[in-house]
Amino acid sequence: MQYLSERESVLNCAREIYESGMVTGTWGNVSVRTETRALMIITPSGMDYSLLEPQDLILLDATGKVVEGSYRPSVETPMHLRIYRQRSDVNAVVHVHSPYAVAYAVARRSIPVILEETAQVVGHEIAVAAYAHCGTQALADNVMQALGSDKKAVLLANHGLVAVGKDMAEALKVCYIVEKTAMIALHASTLGTVQALSDKDIAILNQSFKNYGQKK
Repeated sequence: MQYLSERESVLNCAREIYESGMVTGTWGNVSVRTETRALMIITPSGMDYSLLEPQDLILLDATGKVVEGSYRPSVETPMHLRIYRQRSDVNAVVHVHSPYAVAYAVARRSIPVILEETAQVVGHEIAVAAYAHCGTQALADNVMQALGSDKKAVLLANHGLVAVGKDMAEALKVCYIVEKTAMIALHASTLGTVQALSDKDIAILNQSFKNYGQKK
């Protein structure tokens, strides 16, 4: 079995999104690009995350051909492949169905940047990709169009949220921050007008966050 550390990263993330309530049952999916960047590891289709073992994950090449694995890969494999193909900066993709983010996806409304941490971690409002059936190339195309060359998250109309990152930790953090932002925005809307940060403030906060914390 190849790429044990990458497999464990995918497996740990899959379990976390389930345990955190960002997905129900076997919905959602997680992938990571291997160190060679020519292959990716993704969760299998329709299998209980709590029962998965590293060897159950699927190793695929850039065309979607199974290199290693006994199960069918996630139905959203075309979307993951498309993201990796178009975005050299992305090494991990996490797709969840977190309730507050999905509320915005169903309303087909972008999630505004209302929190400093949203500006810092995400750096942009989270737009809604045009609707297409799950698992289709059309959905993959719509997601890529909305993500563009630099976005970290996108809502899938009537479906869920996709977050990307330079590594699994970043992609997962984006999921948490987007869900928190959506939750607070919805609660704030019951109190009055939701005030988003200005583009200038978002840019300043996002840039300054790059130097946040301790450096090695």
